[in-house]
Amino acid sequence: MKYRSQPRVVLAVCSLATFMASLDLFIVNVALPAIGRSFAGSPLPDLSWVLNGYAIVYAALLVPLGRLADRFGRKGGLLIGIALFTMASAACALSTSLWMLVSFRLLQAIGAAALTPTSLGLILPVFAPERRAGAVRIWMAIGALAAAVGPVAGGLLVGASWRWVFLVNLPIGVIALVAAARLVPDSSDPAVADMPDLVGAGILTGSLGLLALGLVELDTWPALRVALVLAAAIAGVGAFWARSSRQRSPVVEPALLKVRVIAWSNLACLLFSVAFAANLLAAILWMQQVWHYSALRTGLGIAPGPLMVPLFALVSGRLARHVPVGFIAAAGCLLFGTGTLLVSLGVGPAPDYAGALLPGWIVGGIGVGLALPTIQAAATASLPRERFATGAGIVNMSRQIGYVLGISVLVVALGAPHTYQAAHGGFVHAWGLIGIFAVIAALAAIAMAPRRNASDRRLAPEMATVATGTAPPAGVLATEITGSPRGGGDQR
Repeated sequence: MKYRSQPRVVLAVCSLATFMASLDLFIVNVALPAIGRSFAGSPLPDLSWVLNGYAIVYAALLVPLGRLADRFGRKGGLLIGIALFTMASAACALSTSLWMLVSFRLLQAIGAAALTPTSLGLILPVFAPERRAGAVRIWMAIGALAAAVGPVAGGLLVGASWRWVFLVNLPIGVIALVAAARLVPDSSDPAVADMPDLVGAGILTGSLGLLALGLVELDTWPALRVALVLAAAIAGVGAFWARSSRQRSPVVEPALLKVRVIAWSNLACLLFSVAFAANLLAAILWMQQVWHYSALRTGLGIAPGPLMVPLFALVSGRLARHVPVGFIAAAGCLLFGTGTLLVSLGVGPAPDYAGALLPGWIVGGIGVGLALPTIQAAATASLPRERFATGAGIVNMSRQIGYVLGISVLVVALGAPHTYQAAHGGFVHAWGLIGIFAVIAALAAIAMAPRRNASDRRLAPEMATVATGTAPPAGVLATEITGSPRGGGDQR
């Protein structure tokens, strides 16, 4: 039996799938200390792979799986992604060792990389061109909701067991799977003829994995072994870049990064994401391991920062009508760094959330709202319509790579302290590094600003659609912002 769905129903179903995947970032961060206690003897470098493994695979497969779905059918890609993410979540909850958990997290990431682009690609064809931008804003606002709900939900669930952090995905996933199968019409893009470069995606995955491994083991492995691993990572990145220049459908189009605005935007996104990921985990570890907060209290403490992001993303969109976007993004980066500095100067051995952590955390959240949506909008504003999805996918990949580097840098900075003095010194060192990355990101953001022309004016409406700080990924129609179809898409 076939169902004819209203566009709003399709939007609701696809947004539910995206909510499940978006929730994962914040909810697992809050659960990380509890996971470490469950698998006794797991040092932070090993524990970091619960986060880094997911981010690496997601970054490498987001664009290729989106393009596969564009070619063979987006609905099939969405159903496979939801099913895989849901089953992998159940397997994560049943894991009996840390490395078993990490392995199933990789499968989760494959599912997320499949469902994220296809969910948006299925929404666009069912809306009239003039309503597509509004639909995208709603789809992306769900990410902001997940960011705000995630820390609190994670805290509540961890109170019972960290395994509930993954089990909560089961009812959401089953509902989304059944609803998508019955209510979402399929679509594809016959213009996508070439197979994506899955080999290149594999090389990128391995290279990022080696890079993270070399960084997190910097203080524990012999210098020669670390040097060899990092050298292999650099060589892998070089091989990936060389391969991309020869492929018809590469993971990253080198020609796009030759455009000044796009190159600087991606660099700013990567650098800022290093600071963001490290700062999020540092705050969680400080509250739970130094102040001995419960997971729920930690989640409630984290939530005010994400709540600032959608609000000030809208502010940044309004400012972009009058202020060069590079300055808006740079101001956001510097505010984020200022918030980090306030936290590092305020915290002490006695818990003092309202006086020592909250002010800096709110300032940092305002900085994220100004910086990240602006940076990601700038990365695509100068592109022609037929390259918008690809450019958005590349900047989203840069963000995920930044997350991997941020977690790795934090692990190195913290070390393995056994006293409060050592722990405080490690966290202060980490917050200092986070601030440095934020300042460098600000410099890159200033350089990314397009010259004062029509491209600048386009940024204001585009930033309204990235209020969650998540750019639309590759593998979807190039109509997310402009509402203008690329043409040739089969809307079955």
